[in-house]
Amino acid sequence: MHSSVPMTTTLLFLGLLVAMILALALEEKIHAKKSVITGVFAVIALILGDAMHLIHPTEGSSLPIYIPMIDWSVIIIIFGSSLFIDVTSRSGIFAWTAIKLTKMSGGDPVKLLRYYAAITVIFSAVLNNVTAMIIVGSLSAVSLKKLNRQNLLLGFLLTEGLLTNVGGLLTLISSIPNIIVGTAAGISFVEFFYKAAPYVVIATIVTLVIAQRVFKIEGLKTDEERAEAAELVKSFDESESVLSKAFFNFSWTLLALFILGIATASVTPVISDLGMGFVAMAFAVIALVRIKHEPEKAYVAIDWDLLLFFSYLFVVIHVMEHAHVLDLIGEGIGHLIALGDTAGPIALLWSGSIASSVTDNVPLAAVLSKVLAGTPSDSNLWWATIFGCNLGGNFTPIGSASTLVAVAIIHKNKLPMSFATFVMKASPFAIVQLILASVYVLLAL
Repeated sequence: MHSSVPMTTTLLFLGLLVAMILALALEEKIHAKKSVITGVFAVIALILGDAMHLIHPTEGSSLPIYIPMIDWSVIIIIFGSSLFIDVTSRSGIFAWTAIKLTKMSGGDPVKLLRYYAAITVIFSAVLNNVTAMIIVGSLSAVSLKKLNRQNLLLGFLLTEGLLTNVGGLLTLISSIPNIIVGTAAGISFVEFFYKAAPYVVIATIVTLVIAQRVFKIEGLKTDEERAEAAELVKSFDESESVLSKAFFNFSWTLLALFILGIATASVTPVISDLGMGFVAMAFAVIALVRIKHEPEKAYVAIDWDLLLFFSYLFVVIHVMEHAHVLDLIGEGIGHLIALGDTAGPIALLWSGSIASSVTDNVPLAAVLSKVLAGTPSDSNLWWATIFGCNLGGNFTPIGSASTLVAVAIIHKNKLPMSFATFVMKASPFAIVQLILASVYVLLAL
């Protein structure tokens, strides 16, 4: 650790991080929104960080010191995607798709869950976790409402949120930690895919099996149930949600271009410099042109609490970096790597996942990449890091952007889900996924 930051200072900020996590876990007890809790800790972290000379304004910049701390690409992706989805949903494309999928399932909840799980994993791989969760979450709510199965919505949304992080393992560009660690290790796009794909398939199937049991999502068992469901599904008319054929077709074209734009943003000239956030925002603006006379209705639908939560959280994490809290975590993990060829990768995978469950996995991935610098590219330590950084987000709602979005959608549908409840329900899934990853890293990589 850098000698300019005393250990006592680092431990002080580590304690502050732990206190914030505890406050989030007790959000219902203290009757405060997540954005308020993280906002309070962001203010405290900034005051202490400046008083202890840990943070400094960017030379030549007139911006307040905390503005560059926020990862605006994530904020803009969430804002732009939410705005885009809200406007295009007015055309009826998502209600239409949800009814189509519901008809394909024959009204069977298990089949419907499998369809949405597959879409979640694919969208998480080719788009990004946040956009995938926003789209699939919206579809699930419509489908289950049509089937009068709203009691299953919590299980569907939580399962989909967990699967976004599994799907985020599929390709080199599916998540930022993949890009950081994969690039540092020298793993090619093709190699990344064929090594990660078997695990993603297995983890998805196992997650679905557990979800069916935990959330009591049962298939139609008797002929009477199937006949009743078939009769109900037969009464659905997807065309009812389409008020304007022109707007409907326009939205489908725009959605296809949006998916293509997000998927190719990193390799498209000019766009690669502007980033995925620009793509999301640009398509949101194009969609708004269609309802240019009433954009305020779309603005009201934005989850401002979620956006502010992320903004404050980025500030806290940034100060933690300057206080070398992440370096302390990295050093501890570095000692675990020395445990040997078997214990080392497993210790790295689990400790990395635990660390990423309570802090941003992007700077953590950067720190771990530095710790592993010089390690051969074929070492399974790199894959232990990749799995740990991605799957750790399934332990807590603040572990990844997509799980937090899943919780936001759960709250939007007036379903109960506190920080502690999420941890209690999600932890068994995360533990099983990590056990599978441990076996896979040791035996297959």
